[in-house]
Amino acid sequence: MERENGPISPAEAASVLQWWSDAGVDCLVDEAPRDWLRPEPRPAAASVEAAAAAPAEELPAQLDLFRAWLAESADLPFAAPGAPRVCPSGDPHSGLMLLTDMPTEQDCAEATLLTGEAGRLFDRMLAAIGRDRSSIYLASLSCLKSPSGSLAPDSAQRCAALARHHIGLAAPKAVLLLGDNTAKALLGMPTIQARGRWHEIATHAGQISAVASFHPSYLLGQPAAKRHAWADLQMLMERLAQ
Repeated sequence: MERENGPISPAEAASVLQWWSDAGVDCLVDEAPRDWLRPEPRPAAASVEAAAAAPAEELPAQLDLFRAWLAESADLPFAAPGAPRVCPSGDPHSGLMLLTDMPTEQDCAEATLLTGEAGRLFDRMLAAIGRDRSSIYLASLSCLKSPSGSLAPDSAQRCAALARHHIGLAAPKAVLLLGDNTAKALLGMPTIQARGRWHEIATHAGQISAVASFHPSYLLGQPAAKRHAWADLQMLMERLAQ
């Protein structure tokens, strides 16, 4: 090694190298200066949204055809011969889409989403905002129940891509996301973090406004959360009235 006024001694070179090592330099990259503190460039937001909105394969581009595909396709998560499916119901042109995660065993037996005590509470929630099941569009991330009753990350990602396509085809004025699984899949956060504010879901048809709230089955066990659910419903009513 050399310095401006001549070669440096081996001891001096060793001292310099030790200083670099102490400073965290453990390899040589190139001779050109580089700003190591500058953060790596992140993908443009539009690119991230487009990637999130686009399913991996070609899906039916019309709502009626997509609903028929959901009822028959063997490519859905948890699809198996004879496995019961609970398909969307209600009015897809109502302007209000409600999305839950997946049917329960009772839902599968009755071929209807949100049955039993949770369903009765759900009906009362709808009545409180002047709606019923015929004046909303009710769907789920998965129309099939998983064997465990939960969504693994890979299945959740696949179901979320299908749900974004579904939401884009229905093009509602607003979407109400019910429960943690649904909020995590589409918003990347649990209900308790997502609720109380509006979000935008990226779809092939553009951004769709969404609000997250607690699932009726959760409210049965946590009745104190009903006041928060009512606040979410009030947000929803205000948006629909605009």
